[in-house]
Amino acid sequence: MFAATRIASSVAAKRAFSTSAANLSKVAVLGASGGIGQPLSLLMKENPHVTELSLYDIVNTPGVAADLSHINTNSVVKGYTADNEGLKKALEGAHVVVIPAGVPRKPGMTRDDLFNTNASIVRDLAEASAKYCPNAHFLIISNPVNSTVPIFAETLKKAGVYNPKRLYGVTTLDVVRASRFVAEVKGKDPKDCKVTVVGGHSGVTIVPLLSQTGETFTKEELDALTHRIQFGGDEVVKAKDGTGSATLSMAFAGARFANSVLEATVGGKKGVVEPSFVESELFAKEGVEYFSSNIELGPNGVEKINGLGEISDYEKELISKAVPELKKNIAKGKAFVQ
Repeated sequence: MFAATRIASSVAAKRAFSTSAANLSKVAVLGASGGIGQPLSLLMKENPHVTELSLYDIVNTPGVAADLSHINTNSVVKGYTADNEGLKKALEGAHVVVIPAGVPRKPGMTRDDLFNTNASIVRDLAEASAKYCPNAHFLIISNPVNSTVPIFAETLKKAGVYNPKRLYGVTTLDVVRASRFVAEVKGKDPKDCKVTVVGGHSGVTIVPLLSQTGETFTKEELDALTHRIQFGGDEVVKAKDGTGSATLSMAFAGARFANSVLEATVGGKKGVVEPSFVESELFAKEGVEYFSSNIELGPNGVEKINGLGEISDYEKELISKAVPELKKNIAKGKAFVQ
């Protein structure tokens, strides 16, 4: 499993943590009873950095928590609903807050179709987060990420507690998919296929930098791979035939990013690099305040935002299409709060 292969080496380091450091590793999952929330919570229960796993949703959370609490890893699991100030209890003292809450995509829906429902959910959770754990690291999975991250940011700004180093749009699934899809085309192990993906987290805003993989591609391969990476979520929605969207792969990707944040902020690991949709200067002059690129994580969150490096003309054209779309998505999120 993910944690066994990716983070087992950190177990010894965790045992050496002081009590004060260990107290920092309360992780709250908001939307924990849903299709992403349950497998994500399972993976976080296995994570050795987590000392308390706090689960919140509007229904079924105590049952999910009871189920997970039987797993013999060294973390306490608590489940909350809206009753009895459940959201407050779930958030107080949280070091990392992962938010997959919201409705899933259905056939024919784009991420933007989800906006009206999920925007309200994210705003309300941001207001509670600003009140009960303003210094936490916030990992936004709820779609459309290109708009929900600005919604969360603007809500924190209104409360006077916004820290751009601690707000992340989780775009890791795009990298996970890209690695898998390139490996299939080239007949390699996905762990040997590192693909940087930049831009945003929907359709044409997703820009895979295939020229930086060290592989060579025909024009047909570039077109096919780029389209599949950009619209990979549609494959899952169609295959599930109206019963859901990409939940298991998203949970895997979300747990990977959450683990990286924990390794850098709690585990003291250096040089942790992951992609994320964060406040960025890369395309700020074009009116794009948030952009996904590889970021280096440190004790306080975002330590460095990496540039794009050398990119091909093909990729420059993709970015030229992504930027105006991102600008609209971000503006839509900001306008919702204002």
